[in-house]
Amino acid sequence: MNIQIPKPDRKEHRHEHLGEVRLDPYFWMRERDSEAVLKHLKSENDYFESVLGETKELQAQLFGEMKGRVKEDDSLPPSPYAEFEYYTRFETGKEYQIYCRRPRGGGPEEILLNVNELAVGMSYCDVSGIKLSPDCEKIAFALDRVGRRLFSICTKNLKTGEISKVELEGSAGNFEWAGDNRTLLVVMKHPETLRYEKCVSFDSVSGEQKLVYFEPDEIFGLHISKSLNSKSLFLTAFSFDSAEARRLDPMLPNAEPVVFLPRETKHEYSVSDGGDGYYVLSNWQAENFRLMWTPQYPAPKETWQEVVPHNPEVFIEGFTVFKTHLVLEERFAGLTRLRILDRRDPKGAGRVVSFPDPTYVTATSTNLEYDTAVFRLSYSSPVQPQTWYDCELTTGALTVVKKTEVPTFDASKYECARIWAKAEDGTLIPMSIVGQKGFQKGKPRPTLIYGYGSYGYSVEPRFGSNIFSLIDRGFTYAIAHIRGGSDLGRAWYEKGRMMFKKNTFSDFNSCTDHLIQSGLADPDQVFAMGGSAGGLLMGAVINLRPELYRGIVAQVPFVDVVNTMLDASIPLTTAEYEQWGNPNEKPAYDYIKSYSPYDNVRPAAYPHIYIETGYHDSQVQYWEPAKWAARLRDEKTTPNVVIFRTNMEAGHGGASGRFERLKEIASEYAFILWAKTQPRAR
Repeated sequence: MNIQIPKPDRKEHRHEHLGEVRLDPYFWMRERDSEAVLKHLKSENDYFESVLGETKELQAQLFGEMKGRVKEDDSLPPSPYAEFEYYTRFETGKEYQIYCRRPRGGGPEEILLNVNELAVGMSYCDVSGIKLSPDCEKIAFALDRVGRRLFSICTKNLKTGEISKVELEGSAGNFEWAGDNRTLLVVMKHPETLRYEKCVSFDSVSGEQKLVYFEPDEIFGLHISKSLNSKSLFLTAFSFDSAEARRLDPMLPNAEPVVFLPRETKHEYSVSDGGDGYYVLSNWQAENFRLMWTPQYPAPKETWQEVVPHNPEVFIEGFTVFKTHLVLEERFAGLTRLRILDRRDPKGAGRVVSFPDPTYVTATSTNLEYDTAVFRLSYSSPVQPQTWYDCELTTGALTVVKKTEVPTFDASKYECARIWAKAEDGTLIPMSIVGQKGFQKGKPRPTLIYGYGSYGYSVEPRFGSNIFSLIDRGFTYAIAHIRGGSDLGRAWYEKGRMMFKKNTFSDFNSCTDHLIQSGLADPDQVFAMGGSAGGLLMGAVINLRPELYRGIVAQVPFVDVVNTMLDASIPLTTAEYEQWGNPNEKPAYDYIKSYSPYDNVRPAAYPHIYIETGYHDSQVQYWEPAKWAARLRDEKTTPNVVIFRTNMEAGHGGASGRFERLKEIASEYAFILWAKTQPRAR
């Protein structure tokens, strides 16, 4: 059945700012729950289904392939703590995980929480942050029933099996147990802006709340964590450029938290309790961060002693303090690695844990014990499924704990590589690429290139089984490690944000050019994909170079950048000034406006475009992609399709169930394969 292309009403709306007028005929789409908006979103969903209707069989086939690579009754390796070892597992046919424990070394299983049972009657269910009480007799967990990322904090008595009816609503999902096995320290969100604005103590029995700390600065959020030795709770106020840590005694949860070091502009740091003092990861006089130690608290910088000096070639991303050793998470030459240091000789060279693959990712995994001889790490590459190792702290020796089983997958049929593209300014941009064995020597292939490039987040070259449904159909898959991420250190991030943001977009197009010019990508069969800020990337690159791409997939795209950054009532806006700039200042306003995808749609031969969002999305409001889709159709000069779908029961992360999410991916891939066969209008 052919459904008419949606043609939403154009209603006059004028934005006046800094002496300039912008017209926004689709501003009305932000009227959430109005009859007009719901009717329009339904018409878009109907059209979406009409266009992709002919791919239903293909979608089912793709879903079957992807599901077939999932070991449905899989489990994660158990992590020991005290008398038990803790793990999660799945059951065949079930959408959600089951949290379990068993006696250390083996014994009968005890189910802590079966999310499948919890999710009965819910259209959306996201459980995260399960924490065990100090006496190991209760658990607390964060539950999102809508997809808005507003979590309820719930508790369960493991002796009785009862989930308490006493809940704390409106949290960020970030919390820790106090030492009394009753009180939880919880970070709460503002109900409208969703800023992580305060920390409260929550009595899980009575439901009583007490304010522990309120953060007055709107560009700062809060995060709470517990040191691995359980002796300290750290409540950290953070922005994109600064931090300020406060310590709480777990046995005194209602006491006033004590500042470690007052915040300073452009100074980021984090603190961990080492028992005999405090370790500090800081960028003070160290762009790529260095590790410091101090015996006292509070700790003026004059008391700090350098443990690991700054290295312009090595970016320290994090660290874990064990009783006898430190483990640093580092990034060198664009690849991750781990470094083990003996706390008795922390200035020694230590031991580096890395892997020989051309591109891969390794990181510390779940480590629950402070006093341990081994720590758990994980590793994967584009062609090697995730493997967990126990690593001896004294020798660095690795023991395989578990390798993910991927039914029907044969790693010998594929290969991966790392290649470099030259950016417009001459900077070399790394790419990770994977395809069938011999793809680098054969003819140019259809290619999907993925990117993000914001917030310092690095897209890791990890294993993903779903992409092989495209690779098995002749595609290659590339990740562009563009500026705006931290792939090559902190400077890589700085050169892709604020007044350097356009580097992110030109880098991505340069990567696409390189794939074509090197003979890897068929110039007529290049597709691009990105989500959230990566959706902004998609919108920007097709405004700049629409001819480069046969089609794009934009997931929950942040595309109405000017309007969002001018509206402080929208979640996250004010805090983002340090990421994009403050549009109340003329230079920043002009710069943002020059790349904002919605504001720069123009008459052009846009490629086929697939857009998806969630109605309850808290990070990118649904109306941004809705407006963008309408404007693209107004301006495009070809019959190439623009399709837009809203999941009315999801948020920023899409569907919550593992198989429901596979159906969304199958739809994306079916679109790519469909667009590949359509006549290309230019």
